[in-house]
Amino acid sequence: MTEPNPTAAGAEAPPGNVPEIVDSHCHLDFPELAADLPAVIARARAAGVTRMVTICTRLADEPAVRALAEGHEGVFYAAGVHPMHAHEDPPATVAALVALARHPRFVGIGETGLDFHYTAGTAAAQEASLRVHIEAARQTGLPLIVHARDADAAMAGILAEEHRAGAFSAVMHCFTSGPALAEAALDLGFYLSMSGIAAFPKSADLRAIFAAAPPERILVETDAPYLAPPPHRGQRNEPAFTVHTARAGAALFGMDYADFARLTSANFDRLFSRAAAAAGREAAA
Repeated sequence: MTEPNPTAAGAEAPPGNVPEIVDSHCHLDFPELAADLPAVIARARAAGVTRMVTICTRLADEPAVRALAEGHEGVFYAAGVHPMHAHEDPPATVAALVALARHPRFVGIGETGLDFHYTAGTAAAQEASLRVHIEAARQTGLPLIVHARDADAAMAGILAEEHRAGAFSAVMHCFTSGPALAEAALDLGFYLSMSGIAAFPKSADLRAIFAAAPPERILVETDAPYLAPPPHRGQRNEPAFTVHTARAGAALFGMDYADFARLTSANFDRLFSRAAAAAGREAAA
């Protein structure tokens, strides 16, 4: 396996007066970003986004996503089968996910979950896939990365049932669900991740859910290339825009941006401990 290249584009540290922050969920392999990746990573570094987790949503794409993480310092990856693909891709197996997790830059299981917005008809396949990913998270000790859309009750029930069967950690990525699912996830010790949606002017109800959560359970993400926050709404999203969502989060919690950046980075390190350890080794090298 390849070690990250310290001279790869975007490996530079941010300017000294820029707070460091983590984009906990992006898709650097998607064509909107891959075609411009050196510049995308360089802009992220300049904005203070020193670490990113790029998410593989189809296991057939895992080698390419792994190569991105191997080639760029501060870039880590996770892999799974997105719920919208669960009915059409070969089913994930616990053994396959556990094998992938042996790679030192593999830091999470998923994304996985339930999406009944467009694909409610494949609920059975989605649930079966979710349970496979949960077992892989248990066996590896890596956090589960959960996608939930229009499936709050089913998601809360499965997560609680599976957690009773054996504990695991998780983040509710790009959280846009209701307060009941937020409470259920927090009660299980999980984290909620803010995307650009939380910064949209009409997202007051969503911001209220985040404001009611413990600050030490909040992460920030872009989900790039999607869901760009203001002032870039409607444009291609990219990891550099993490700072705009984080500024909205800082205001929500009544914190200085630098303090919120440190808080969410510490939260990330607690949940994604493998990424934290690897980043420490890279900094010391």
